[in-house]
Amino acid sequence: MTLEQQATELLAQARSQRSGRAAHLVVGGPESTMTQTLVALRDGTVLGEHQNPGEATVLVLSGEVRLISGESRADGGRGELLEVPPEPHSVEALADSVFLLTAVKRSHTN
Repeated sequence: MTLEQQATELLAQARSQRSGRAAHLVVGGPESTMTQTLVALRDGTVLGEHQNPGEATVLVLSGEVRLISGESRADGGRGELLEVPPEPHSVEALADSVFLLTAVKRSHTN
């Protein structure tokens, strides 16, 4: 299945969920340094404020999202890449949207 097909199916799931969202881990897992997760959000759905465990980007595959961190706002539409700030942030769907979240965890060296 292509990423585009997965995105279409995931968005259908998000539309049917009470929460308005659905996600699927594409690459990596709990023990991985890097993960890639498809996230689908129904229009108006907000992923509440949370911390970034390292470096991350959001690649918008469809729709439009707003990345919010403090007073800062960054909107992204299809094909746009947004850098996730290291501060607490949230994501709001300005339309039915699917994005690919790539996250690289910080290394914990002592």
